[in-house]
Amino acid sequence: MREVDLAVVGAGPAGLTAAIEGAKRGYSTVVLDMNPRPGGQLIKQIHKFFGSREHRAGTRGIEIADTLFYEAASAGVEVIVEAEVYAIHDSTLEVVVQTFAEDSLILPSEEATTSRSRPLSIAARRIVLATGGAENALSFAGWTLPGVMGAGAAQTMINLWRVLPGERILMVGAGNVGLIVSYQLMQAGGEVVAVIEATPRIGGYGVHAAKIRRAGIPILTSHTIVSASGESRVERAVIAKVDASWEIVPGSEQELEVDTICIAVGLYPNARLASLAGCELHYFPGLGGWIPVHNSRMETTVSGIYVAGDLSGVEEASTALEEGRLAGICAAASLGKERAGDHDEIKAIEGRLLGLRSGPFCQHRQDAKQELIGIGEAQCPQQ
Repeated sequence: MREVDLAVVGAGPAGLTAAIEGAKRGYSTVVLDMNPRPGGQLIKQIHKFFGSREHRAGTRGIEIADTLFYEAASAGVEVIVEAEVYAIHDSTLEVVVQTFAEDSLILPSEEATTSRSRPLSIAARRIVLATGGAENALSFAGWTLPGVMGAGAAQTMINLWRVLPGERILMVGAGNVGLIVSYQLMQAGGEVVAVIEATPRIGGYGVHAAKIRRAGIPILTSHTIVSASGESRVERAVIAKVDASWEIVPGSEQELEVDTICIAVGLYPNARLASLAGCELHYFPGLGGWIPVHNSRMETTVSGIYVAGDLSGVEEASTALEEGRLAGICAAASLGKERAGDHDEIKAIEGRLLGLRSGPFCQHRQDAKQELIGIGEAQCPQQ
């Protein structure tokens, strides 16, 4: 049994920033992530961030991931990758860590890499869950055919593993993910036949939409996918226009020859581990779905367990960075090492979060978040 002051589950932007704040205050801190590299979604984001300088505008996601990892390592954070947390009980995390056999020589012709796993139990005085979000699925005729995948999966293939998923691609969803991944698929050598969006307007930033339109990719709003078909994988797709009641307009169907269909219809909080830990969940569709109830200090209904990032409501990476800082500071403060400037820093973070959620396109998130925190203030423990 290992013992640490702070254990963080998830090495994305929220998890790494939470760990950095804990380690900076002198606490033993470990980060656990099931992936082979730290950084979460950032490691496949080759585009530059938008927004303010304080939120790393002009910096590519992959560079932000490297910066956060080195900052965490310099602060003394231990980061364990390929480590899957499968249970939390009595402030103890049960983990399976994959370790590669040191005495194994794997030839290029072999299909699998020899590895073994070892169990690990970690007793933590405080826990931050930053398990992120998962892609929503979309059901339509033929949706189980090979060639139908999440846009995030396609982004992982091209930017991380350098594999083009297909040659002719239909993107379903014109939010930021759909628009950005469409452009990156084109950069990787694929042909994006069209981007379709069921709502009457594009959900992502205009700068991303303009970029792919200049590249000749049509964006069809008020359109949905009807079906996919093919012998052993996707060979064609049928799309159609929808009316104000989301019903297909008769006679508007179009058949497209495509071998890949990418689904970019939003994320939902990956709350399974939080649920297993006993955290109470509430449903907030404006924030992605079932979310752990938490107070303004990011603490859940289970004393000593905090949340941050997409787990606490699906938003942008900049918000995840701020929430991670907030959760890390508050978790550390609850252990007794609150620094003189922490109160001012918490107020500054809350101000920046309010700014990130301001404006006509974000106000619904601020309203939902305030409602969620209001529930949390009444139900969550007060450290």
